[in-house]
Amino acid sequence: MSGALWVLIALPLTAGTVLLLAGPRIDRAAAASAVGVILAALGLAVAAASARPAVRAPLLSGLPAEFAVDGLSGLVAVTVTAITVLVLAFSAVEFGPGECRGRFSGLMLLFAGSMLVTVTAATLPVLLMGWEVMGATSWALIGFWWRDPERVQAANTAFITTRAADLGLYVAAGAALAANPTGTLALSDLPGAQEPWRSLMTAGLITAALGKSAQLPFSFWLSRAMAGPAPVSALLHSATMVVAGAYLLLRIGPLLEESGWGSPVVAWAGVVTAITLGFVAVTQTDLKQVLAASSCAQIGFMALAAGAGGTTGGTLQLITHAAAKSLLFLISGAWLTALGTKTLTGLYGAARRYRAVGVLFTVGALSLAGLPPLSLWAAKDVLLAAAFQDMPALYAAGLVAAVLSALYSARALWFVWQPVPTAEGGLDTEELGTRKVSSRTLPPLAVLALACVVLSASAFDPARAAVSRVLGSPDQPTPKVWEWVLSAALALSAAGAVWAWGNRHVPLPAAVIRFFGGWLHLERAARLILVRPVFALADAASRFDDRVLDAAVWRAGRGAVGLAHWSNRRLEAGVAGSVSLVAASSRSLGRLARRPQTGQLHEYLAQAVTALIVLALVFVLVK
Repeated sequence: MSGALWVLIALPLTAGTVLLLAGPRIDRAAAASAVGVILAALGLAVAAASARPAVRAPLLSGLPAEFAVDGLSGLVAVTVTAITVLVLAFSAVEFGPGECRGRFSGLMLLFAGSMLVTVTAATLPVLLMGWEVMGATSWALIGFWWRDPERVQAANTAFITTRAADLGLYVAAGAALAANPTGTLALSDLPGAQEPWRSLMTAGLITAALGKSAQLPFSFWLSRAMAGPAPVSALLHSATMVVAGAYLLLRIGPLLEESGWGSPVVAWAGVVTAITLGFVAVTQTDLKQVLAASSCAQIGFMALAAGAGGTTGGTLQLITHAAAKSLLFLISGAWLTALGTKTLTGLYGAARRYRAVGVLFTVGALSLAGLPPLSLWAAKDVLLAAAFQDMPALYAAGLVAAVLSALYSARALWFVWQPVPTAEGGLDTEELGTRKVSSRTLPPLAVLALACVVLSASAFDPARAAVSRVLGSPDQPTPKVWEWVLSAALALSAAGAVWAWGNRHVPLPAAVIRFFGGWLHLERAARLILVRPVFALADAASRFDDRVLDAAVWRAGRGAVGLAHWSNRRLEAGVAGSVSLVAASSRSLGRLARRPQTGQLHEYLAQAVTALIVLALVFVLVK
């Protein structure tokens, strides 16, 4: 079964690379090929989740590449591949000819493949590799229409923000190596590290996870990521990059608990994000921005579950949210293609215009709202039960966030189910709409809507107990009847209030609405606190380089040239004279030495006799 795991990892990465390099030459076959590849990957993921294989290969000296599938990674791997199949099937219809299908399909396969590497990674170096490729492909997909400077800038903002948080992974890897220089940096070994390395690893991993999952204070990058195509948003928000941080937090639950401080930090960071971004979602006027803010909020529930020890609830939230959010993003893309707009006022009556799609959108929105008996209502109560057991204050804050989920979901539904306006005002504000939604897009959307209904059973016994056993956490708390009733009543009341209130202004000061509507001005704050100082420092360094270092180099060069001229004039003449004197002396000695060399034998004999006489005289005199 280890071979299947290798193929699961390599297949989408290899096929994605081939499609990306082939480019326009295989545009016609690219979509079908991508769907076929990821269907095969889905089968392999199901097999791996059942067999739970582990593999190892040489990577670096003392640091092998290790992959493993356990209960958590198996469920998430199946979710990733299943959602990718449906998104690519939708894209095969929605992306028309001449829209770079080869490049798009290749990048989507690489994106999904890097998530599979992240999910199955058993060591920090392998996790880092998948993490980095996922970030790079997300940048390429968000800026897919690269001829538009605004989309490219949005991709750059998303990439740089997540990259800044990703530095935490490098800090964690360095701390793990310092704590165990001879180890393999296995994720399962991290909780056993000694202080201060354990706390440093915990801080680094939390930072990287919060950044990747767009939790506060990194949430603003997800707003800019809406510049990408709708299928990209559907995959990015539901089963890949944005939930990668939540998956990592669930994966390192033992480390968070062992650190002593990691669990409460993660739990409160998640619930604060869920509440704050819930208010942001309520004040948005663009459907994709509503869905983006809701992604931050819903993933906040997953972080809450990771911090409160609710692994079962967090995993169920991840899976059910993937189905609902991919469904809603795909439909928002279909309406954008048909009506040329994604503003809420421009989408007046969109569900009535296209009733089949409208019904499916309603299923996804009601699930996101947490209304019974749909999946997110059930999953949310399971994780809130863990929060209640950990700290009642967390449970109360989670209920506030759940009410906000109902508010922004019901608000979006209110707009799309209004009567179709007689005049087509507000349409075609972003592109020229086709005024039709292809019926061929309905099958993948219907499957996702069905999942929003069917997956609710996973939160109730015996399915919930089975999931807990698969995850290796059989002692998870079970929601009590009053918890189910309370959350359902709050969600229904909030949704009913929104429907009755209609499009009347939110009873909040205009400044508050602008604050939340502008995503808390987080991007402006980041530019003010980080970007401007960094650019100012870079500008100062550039001026220092130009005015000080360059001048010093030029002065040093001129001094060296002047010294060379002086030495040429003063020193070289003396050196040359000394060399000439030595040469003349050598020549004179050579001439004197050649004089006895006459070639006459009698002269050599006379010279020898003379030399012997001299030696005899010297010997007599010395003695």
